[in-house]
Amino acid sequence: AFDFLGSFLGLLVFSPLLIICLALVWCQDRHSPLYISNRVGKNGRLFKMVKIRSMSRNADVTGVDSTGDNDARITKIGKLIRRLKIDEVAQLWNVLTGEMSLVGPRPNVERETRLYTELEKTLLTVKPGITDFASIVFSDEGTILSGHLNPDVAYNQLIRPGKSALGLFYVKNSNILVDLALIMLTLISVLSRYWALAMLNQLLRMMGANPELREIALRKN
Repeated sequence: AFDFLGSFLGLLVFSPLLIICLALVWCQDRHSPLYISNRVGKNGRLFKMVKIRSMSRNADVTGVDSTGDNDARITKIGKLIRRLKIDEVAQLWNVLTGEMSLVGPRPNVERETRLYTELEKTLLTVKPGITDFASIVFSDEGTILSGHLNPDVAYNQLIRPGKSALGLFYVKNSNILVDLALIMLTLISVLSRYWALAMLNQLLRMMGANPELREIALRKN
């Protein structure tokens, strides 16, 4: 009920912004402004995830799943859309249809989930979400991957360990109050990543997260 109501209201509130962004993306190359791709959902079931297209048409034919900020496939409009995380807002539709939740581990492509350890497969026991701890902590994923010759390898080495650890902590400790806090922190992170990380660290401390996980969340190193 929380997901359904939240996604319905979210689509209503953000509909003017979504319409403007969809129109801008369409005007740049006269092709569909939506990017729809397969992602792995709860219990390993594939679903079609919706995003506003921030890259050039047929960008996925390269077979590269991870994207750095310097990726030549990102369009001029796409850079702004990605920086403000507007491309992810379209996933409210996936929440409305019951394929995703507002809060939960970010859905991954099938190639990446095949690399999951037995412990990481626990991430697939819940619905994937638009945001979670890792979405805030690694909101600068594009910057981290920028300049690496193989972004997919860099993702698995630099981001995946911390992202999975935060996701597993969420799965084990999630509740409606945590979800509300993470939605609030996601909105704050758009305005100030520094304050969002500081507040998220306090939330992790209150939830009993170990020092190592909190250190990852601070992103000082």
